[in-house]
Amino acid sequence: MVEAIATSGAETEASTGSKTSGGSGDQRTMGALLCLFAAVAWGTTGTAATFAPGVGPLAIGAAAMGIGGLLQALTAWRHIMSHRAILRAQTTAWAIGAVAVAIYPLAFYASMHFAGVTVGTVVSIGSAPLVSALIENRMDHRPLSLHWAVGAALGLAGILLLSLTEGDETLAGNVPLGAALGLLAGGTYAGYSWTAQRMMRRGVPPRAAMGATFGAGGLLLLPVLLVTGAGFLESAGNMAVGLYMAIVPMFLGYLAFGGGLARVEASTATTLTLFEPAVAAVLAATVVGESLPPAAWFGVGLILLCLVWTTLPAPRRPLLR
Repeated sequence: MVEAIATSGAETEASTGSKTSGGSGDQRTMGALLCLFAAVAWGTTGTAATFAPGVGPLAIGAAAMGIGGLLQALTAWRHIMSHRAILRAQTTAWAIGAVAVAIYPLAFYASMHFAGVTVGTVVSIGSAPLVSALIENRMDHRPLSLHWAVGAALGLAGILLLSLTEGDETLAGNVPLGAALGLLAGGTYAGYSWTAQRMMRRGVPPRAAMGATFGAGGLLLLPVLLVTGAGFLESAGNMAVGLYMAIVPMFLGYLAFGGGLARVEASTATTLTLFEPAVAAVLAATVVGESLPPAAWFGVGLILLCLVWTTLPAPRRPLLR
């Protein structure tokens, strides 16, 4: 899987336009697998953050996406420079995507801080497919399919169950504020997914599009890291958490997500990443020691059903034009 992630951008550069608009069954399957790898990596972040309790949510978000974004830009530098003329023609989409990348981790980790890991995760990730599909419908005039709507409904029902079965200890914070920040995170997540795919459709290779977007977002996050990141220097454990968050979920995870976006629609990609809260819930139960009641396991099952349904080929019947 790591080899596939590392080469996904190069393999799809010549045919990005056709892959993002549908593509072959093999390409859609590969895109789904790349998105699932990203979801699993992202699902570990809440548990990983618990191993650095002295580091605040803004510092965690800035380190994870800031350093991870700069790593993406460095590894994609050759692609960025060789396609800089095409990137300049997409300055608006690139700038909007970079700002969304910078806002997303701050809102996401702050959401988990105020509302708890499960609530913050499910609101952030659960709202993204709806926003993503709405953006595609309004901006690209792409009809919403009944098949996608059924899959999204299954996934959202599952994350709703996970949210409702969150332990009482998470209610000690500010849940309404956390939910609002989760909606902001979901909106910016959908936003940079759409802008990245828009650039790909207009001739920017995946590695260049993702590297430029996340690199610029990472630069925007560096001042936040400088102001809030002193806690990482307090222990080797805190430093290890910061490095893990930057390299695995944010660097490898988003590299995989970029390859997935080159093969499937943004709404499909964000729906597939509903697996993230399921991973987060399982890790909370097995690693952190939180109890997972039967209703939550049923929610995990609904999310898995959503993944199977979403990846099955089906005729596209418009639900809303």
